Amino acid sequence: MLIDSNDRIGLFLDGSNLHAAAKALDFDIDYKSLLKIFRNKGRLVRAYYYTALLEDDDNSPVRSLVNWLEYNGYTLVTKPAKEFLDTDGRRKIKGNMDIELAVDLMEMTEHLDHIILFSGDGDFRRLVEAAQYKGTYVTVVSTIKSRPPMIADELRRQSDYFIDLQDIQAEIQRVPG
Repeated sequence: MLIDSNDRIGLFLDGSNLHAAAKALDFDIDYKSLLKIFRNKGRLVRAYYYTALLEDDDNSPVRSLVNWLEYNGYTLVTKPAKEFLDTDGRRKIKGNMDIELAVDLMEMTEHLDHIILFSGDGDFRRLVEAAQYKGTYVTVVSTIKSRPPMIADELRRQSDYFIDLQDIQAEIQRVPG
């Protein structure tokens, strides 16, 4: 990953996608370590974390994580998740944060030299291309080492750089304790 120490960096973490990628690799992320890595690589301008939340679930692990992130250097972008029953009567939760992430990323491009996008969602391919058109480098972080791979091939190919989550696992893995 080529980040100049003077680069203005923005982190954009697609919470549910990143969580799924880490789970596919069988580890939990230490978000303090993740932030430290990128603070040491350049000038971190902002670290955004995107997730949908169930409004009435104050005791969920996601709510605890969001509270911790908010007090420890991340800018949280949340919205209420929608709960519904599918055609088989199973409880489903929907909470897509793609638009929020895309809008914030495009608004920040003029203030950043390098964007680090933590997602494997192929829908972001055009977003990455638009940011690159504005002169911003884009690194995508996800994994091809899980089965199935968690990154869409078109997103990986569009990015300037790709970091496999497994390659930085030792640096960002939460150690139970």
